[in-house]
Amino acid sequence: MPDPNNEQPKIIVDDDWKAQAQREKEEADRQTREHEESGSLPAAHLAEIVQMIALQASVGLGLVTDPRSGQPIPPDLAVAKHFIDLLTLFRQKTGDKLDDVEKKIVEGTLYELQMAFVHVAGGGPAGGDQETSPK
Repeated sequence: MPDPNNEQPKIIVDDDWKAQAQREKEEADRQTREHEESGSLPAAHLAEIVQMIALQASVGLGLVTDPRSGQPIPPDLAVAKHFIDLLTLFRQKTGDKLDDVEKKIVEGTLYELQMAFVHVAGGGPAGGDQETSPK
C-alpha cells in the first residue's frame, strides 16, 4: 500500500504553453526556409567590416585555432600589425561619419586588438615563448 506521506510531486504540463512553443518553432522554421529559398543576406553593417578585420588580426595574434587540426595557429605579429593598422586607417578615414554606436564598435575593437598585440608581443600566454619580432 502506497504511503500517502511519500507522494511524488506531480508534473503539470500546460498544453497552452506547449502549443505556443510549437507555433513559435514552426514560425522560426518558416522564416529559416524563406531566408534559404530567397538566398538573401542580412543588410550590410559596419560591424561586419570591423569583425572581418578583427578576425584577421586575431589570427595574426595567434588567438585562433586551426579548424582542421584543432591546434593553435602560431602568432605572426607582422600580420597582426597590418590588420590593426588597417582598422586604424579605417577609423581615420571614416572620421566624423560614424554614429556613436559605430564609433564605440571601432574604438573598442581597436583598443582590444592593440592590448592583445602588446600582450602577445610581450610574451604573454597567447604568444608563449615563440619569437614575436615581425618577419
